[in-house]
Amino acid sequence: MLVNLFTHFPDAVLREEAETFDALLSAPGIKIERIISTGQATPAGSWYCQAENEWVILLRGSAGLRFESETRTRVLYPGDFVNIPAHSRHRVEWTDASMPTVWLVVHYAGADN
Repeated sequence: MLVNLFTHFPDAVLREEAETFDALLSAPGIKIERIISTGQATPAGSWYCQAENEWVILLRGSAGLRFESETRTRVLYPGDFVNIPAHSRHRVEWTDASMPTVWLVVHYAGADN
């Protein structure tokens, strides 16, 4: 089956009502998903802290990613990627509100998973 990461956006994304998470592949020790954001951010005062490692590449749009251990927000543009080690507290400060921001995320097990 041929699938394109830049097509088949859910209606809620096109209306800027919701952020979506689409599982593309799942197997023992790995999960690949597409996330589409349009102006969404992590709620104030909240942090993500997953048990698995996470490799993220921004494919379209832009976003601000902040790690609790850093004082500055990392600004991501298409082609920028970052590896987020398991148990690293991080948050999305903002995503582009003028167009869908498309992320490709690989969740994978590490030595401690």
